[in-house]
Amino acid sequence: MCQDCGCLETGNTTINGELMHQSHEIKSDHLTHEISLKKQILHKNNEIAQHNRDHLEKKSVYCLNWISAPGSGKTSLLEKLIKDMGSKIPIFVIEGDQQTDMDADRIRQAGGIAVQINTGSACHLDAEMIHKALHHLDLTEKSLLCIENVGNMVCPTAFDLGEHIKLAVISCTEGDDKPLKYPDLILASQVLLINKTDLLSYLDFDLEKVILNALKINPEIKIFSVSAKTGEGLDSFYNWLLKYLL
Repeated sequence: MCQDCGCLETGNTTINGELMHQSHEIKSDHLTHEISLKKQILHKNNEIAQHNRDHLEKKSVYCLNWISAPGSGKTSLLEKLIKDMGSKIPIFVIEGDQQTDMDADRIRQAGGIAVQINTGSACHLDAEMIHKALHHLDLTEKSLLCIENVGNMVCPTAFDLGEHIKLAVISCTEGDDKPLKYPDLILASQVLLINKTDLLSYLDFDLEKVILNALKINPEIKIFSVSAKTGEGLDSFYNWLLKYLL
């Protein structure tokens, strides 16, 4: 088992259907050895992540790493982003899921360019997976790259992929306790989207409490209350994002 997050030590990853075998090679009976191995894994990951970041910056590509629980609406938000902003800036997407290419198909149908990563047993993307996926994308200058991580509020926060910003998504249907229960998600992220606000009148969800708790954990985090279904609040998010893109 991977000592970082609990994912299996070996696994088969596929990128656009192409099989990629990888192994974390973690075996240890002693805590000190486990900590050392964890540092080695993260160090190697961070080196590859910086290589990814350097590659993106040479092309003036801005990269967002989207992290959330399954069902928060990441893919729906990306579809809306592509439909609303695709005419202003090229948008590329790397989709991370354990299985299927359904989300990549949704992105393509929305007008975006997508590469699908299937992680198999792994519960997060890592920098090497992104490095390989980038070989399948013909990125254009001054474009936006969105990485939709595997649905998980914990493990993806520990891995730098080469992104410029980690973007967290919490949906109103998940409950208003999520910032307190998953503080690493808030601490690691620079932006928080609180999605599905169109359902607030039907839910016992205290939006103000979520915002206050998130700011207590990370006073620097930028928060947008949005709805992928109605578009509510998305203009403010787009205006913020355009400052980095144009």
